[in-house]
Formats: sequence, C-alpha cells, structure tokens
Amino acid sequence: MFISKVGGLIAAASQKATRPTLQLGGISVVKRIVLTMQQAGIFPIVVVTGVEADEVKYQLAGRGMVFLFNEDFGEPELFDSVQMGLSFLKDWCERIVFTPVNVPLFSQTTLQALLATEGDIVTPSFMHRGGHPIVLGNGVIPEILAYRGAQGLRGAIAGMEHKRRWVEVQDEGTVLTIHQEEALNAHLQSHESGFLHPYLRLSLEGEEELFNARAKLLLLLIGETHSVRAASEMMALSPSKAWDMLNKLEAALGYPIITRRQGGQQGSGSDLTSEGLAFLVAFQRYEEQILAYSNARFVGMQNTGELVFQPEK
Repeated sequence: MFISKVGGLIAAASQKATRPTLQLGGISVVKRIVLTMQQAGIFPIVVVTGVEADEVKYQLAGRGMVFLFNEDFGEPELFDSVQMGLSFLKDWCERIVFTPVNVPLFSQTTLQALLATEGDIVTPSFMHRGGHPIVLGNGVIPEILAYRGAQGLRGAIAGMEHKRRWVEVQDEGTVLTIHQEEALNAHLQSHESGFLHPYLRLSLEGEEELFNARAKLLLLLIGETHSVRAASEMMALSPSKAWDMLNKLEAALGYPIITRRQGGQQGSGSDLTSEGLAFLVAFQRYEEQILAYSNARFVGMQNTGELVFQPEK
C-alpha cells in the first residue's frame, strides 16, 4: 500500500556539478525547488546530499525533508543519487518527481501540468528541448534501478522511450541550469511572478500541536528504517524530540502507533503498528484532498480577478 500519491527527489550531491546553496532571488536553489514541490503537495521529498550537506540540512530544517548522503559525491554521481533516492521512495509513492538541484526555476504551472499527464515517464519539452522535472511512475523504477549501461538516467529512460509522454510547456525554466547564470537571472522575474502561493500547514492539535509535517515524516521513516533513532537521523531531528512527539501523539489517540522492541536476539527497534500505518495513510489522503481544493480555489480566484497581485518590478 502506497502512503503517498507523489513523492519528490532532488539530486544535490555532486561536488563538480551542483551548488545547492547558491542564492537565487533571496533563497537557495535547493530551497526554491523544495517550496515548489511542497506547493504541489508532494510528500515525502528526498534530498540526496553530498557537497555542502550540513548547510543544506540547516537551510531545510523544519520543512520535513528526508536527507540521504551520497559518500561518492566527488565523482560524477548523478545516477547514483537517482538510484539511491528511488530505492528509498519506491515502496511509498505511486509517482516520483525527479530533478537535479541545478535546474531550480521550473514553474508550479509546469509541475501541475506534468502531474496531470498520465504516463510511466512524463518529461517537459520547451521548444523541443527536454528538461526537468521528470515524473516517474512506480512501475518503471525497477528497470531504472537495474540499469547498468552508459549515460545514466538518460540511458535508462532511452531504453523505455515507448513509455514516455512529452508535455510541451512554455517554461524556459525547465531547461535553464545554474551554469547559465545570465539567462537564469533574466528568467527569475518571470518565475517569481508565479511563485506566490498559499502554503497550508495542516496539523492535529489538542492542548498543543500533536501531529504535523515533521511528525508525519517521522512515522514514514520509522516504517522504512524500523528504528526511531535512524528515522530521526534521516530527517535531522533529535531522538529525544522524536520520542516526545510519539509519546504525546499516542496518548492523545489512545492507541499505540509504533511497536517497541527492547533487546533480545533481534536487538532493539521500532515499527509502525497496523493502527499507526492506517492513521498515517488516512491523514495523508486527507491532506492531499485539502491541498487540491485549496490550490484549485486559489487559481480560480486569480482567474476571476478576486485576487490580484502586482509584485514590485
């Protein structure tokens, strides 16, 4: 059973090809991509780090990211990072949005158009040039993970061209990289005009906040790692804080959401209970429905002129 309809993957490891903390319009390129993905309700989002790993974690702290570290980030490692991220996401998401961190200016409109297109592999095309992000269906992930040929992800997808859908977009940001500084800065204003968006922070509360985006990610990672400590490390959260969140949530719900195994032959560990998994799935579906309505209503109000924005030039 998939937890989420759409997950996200950002490859930000390469020492030679990426600059994830490069400032663009007041925020870093990696944060800009994360905000665009979160606006579309994408969860979870995996960031494969390498170069500037600590700074990337610091900048994204509190936004509910999964951090995977690619130890070979000094080499040409893009496909290694892709495979690492897909290996994590394959059991949790129906579809995955992938982009390298050096393509930061694709628009929310483009992302929504790609997600609205059915297909195993969905790629944007700007003036007949393929770009990013790419949407991958869960069914093609095993072939990508098994691929050992030349050209990395490009080569893997080339072998499945019959499964690809191209979507023509009017978005130069899909093909601009951080290595095209002049063109990137020229396109920034156009991107900023569509960057203003509603951002919903949905939480479950009693006398205090009990369940939010970070707690939701914590449950998913416990299901993946079978360990509260390992789950905490993957999302840059202290284990003590994680246990505090879990204990308070269980007390409020009135039933256990994780198992607790102490020592023994199998060692200590934790996992989601059946009730915990059902709670996680139900809350994620609820959040997806709320976000879909919010985005549709926001666009509708813009189209009718109820909401008019005139950003400074």
